[in-house]
Amino acid sequence: MNLKQYRVGKKFRLKDIRTDGGDDQDRAVTEAETLGFAGELAELQARLYAEGKQSLLVVLQARDGGGKDGTVKHVLAPINPQGVKVVNFKVPSETEARHDFLWRVHAQAPESGMIAVFNRSHYEEVLVTRVHHLIDDAEAKKRFEHIRAFESLLSGRGTRIIKIYLHISPEEQRRRLQDRLDTPSKRWKFNPGDLKERAHWAEYDRAYQDALSATCSDAAPWYVIPANHKWYRDRVITELLLETLREMNPQYPEPEFDVNNLTVGPI
Repeated sequence: MNLKQYRVGKKFRLKDIRTDGGDDQDRAVTEAETLGFAGELAELQARLYAEGKQSLLVVLQARDGGGKDGTVKHVLAPINPQGVKVVNFKVPSETEARHDFLWRVHAQAPESGMIAVFNRSHYEEVLVTRVHHLIDDAEAKKRFEHIRAFESLLSGRGTRIIKIYLHISPEEQRRRLQDRLDTPSKRWKFNPGDLKERAHWAEYDRAYQDALSATCSDAAPWYVIPANHKWYRDRVITELLLETLREMNPQYPEPEFDVNNLTVGPI
């Protein structure tokens, strides 16, 4: 799969990116391919954990109903949960609000050997805040600079970063939110506030456009993944994780003892 087609570039325009990727794919074949990657993904994560020298940060952003939780559940299923940390950044607490906007984020950056997934992230501070006029354009630009510097810092200490925006259409969001409302077992997911946010669709388009364009770098690239079809979304993101981990190429450490002179005898 050509993953470069989903990477944000210099001429990136969010409105030009399709949300219905996979329309020309066979679903059963695609799902089988995704399952086929499970073994290698688990092996690479095990090597990353054992090596203990590098780490991986996956930033997930999406609109309400965009599929962040589903992505975490399905794509990371093959991975040993001991090697993964999932963090969801909600509205800052009173204590967090007294610090700079990256203070609480830096504390959750992955330690060596770990994979961290930010299910919503520091980007909320240049998205929601901007749409609701809690910050102005000048402050947003300052925060873009701080974010680039923060991500460069993480990269410089051995953390690979991939940032993913799950791209869905307004109609797909409507369908998913309505399904939550209509299905008793899903109603706990429904938040009436999502309808208010949905009314700001165009404003979020502009905010995402600016944020992704301003903060995409070689150290921390952005990928816009078509996410109307969950099975296609999972296929693309699984391969993106695999490609990244292959490039990191973690290795099991060599033992610090002579294995040839040791045996495990009976008790």
